[in-house]
Amino acid sequence: MYTARDARQIARQDARPYSHILDKLRGAGLRPTRQRMALAKLLFEGGDRHLTAEMLHADAQAANVRVSLATVYNTLHQFHRAGLLREIVVDSQRSYFDTNMSDHHHFYFDRTGDLTDIPGDQVAISVLPPAPEGMAVSRIDVVVRVRPQDD
Repeated sequence: MYTARDARQIARQDARPYSHILDKLRGAGLRPTRQRMALAKLLFEGGDRHLTAEMLHADAQAANVRVSLATVYNTLHQFHRAGLLREIVVDSQRSYFDTNMSDHHHFYFDRTGDLTDIPGDQVAISVLPPAPEGMAVSRIDVVVRVRPQDD
């Protein structure tokens, strides 16, 4: 059951449609500039996504957000360093940024360049080499490359 206080809070959020984006950026220690806000809205309001800088730049252009490709790259890397995105490097020429921060892995489709999630509990790593001295394993990212069987 909603209280009057709940109703006021919902009304404030409705009045500020970017409030959750603003809170996300501030919570990560990032200054909410106009460009960061616009790119974060594109990134985080569509559910979990895997996208390259070029894909986000195209989304921004389609949404009439004036931003350079260099700014998109910089913003994605800032979001990654702030813990808002995971970077998935599929080869030396292409990185995807993943809005899903849960423990999971990926299928990479060689032919199409698509990336899809594999639940974390569906991949088991039984042996790892010891981390270099003074280091600790922070995360394991598995990318399973797939192609049609007839290739």
